[in-house]
Amino acid sequence: MFPYVLLVHLVFSNSSLLHEEKGSFLNNGSACASNMSVDWIGYGYATLVASGGVVGYVKAGSVPSLAAGLLFGGLAGFGAYQISNDPNNVWVSLATSGALSAIMGKRFYGSRKFMPAGLMAGASLLMVGKLSLTFLQKPAGSS
Repeated sequence: MFPYVLLVHLVFSNSSLLHEEKGSFLNNGSACASNMSVDWIGYGYATLVASGGVVGYVKAGSVPSLAAGLLFGGLAGFGAYQISNDPNNVWVSLATSGALSAIMGKRFYGSRKFMPAGLMAGASLLMVGKLSLTFLQKPAGSS
């Protein structure tokens, strides 16, 4: 349900899809969507985090797992939305994935169990790496 709400919000908040503007049509008459790039990896990560909290609640009845999963999944989804609007705005996603990599990495180090701590620590580390590379790249216009 959570990813669908975000997807609907993304589609309907993009004004170029809802309003015709002068020069917004291509030669074949179809509407030009937007030059906005969607952070699909970020949305996938947010879905993984939120669904992990739900699975933890369903399997073990863990309310803290549900609350943490939905909180961090929501923050990761918001961060992906921000990156979709401005690719240089990585701070929320970086803080969320950094915090999760530290928390879940510590849990994995203590338990040595891959599920769920190892999986989340690994996915979070990959997100931190992706976001760090995005942050460290030079802007396209500079030389």
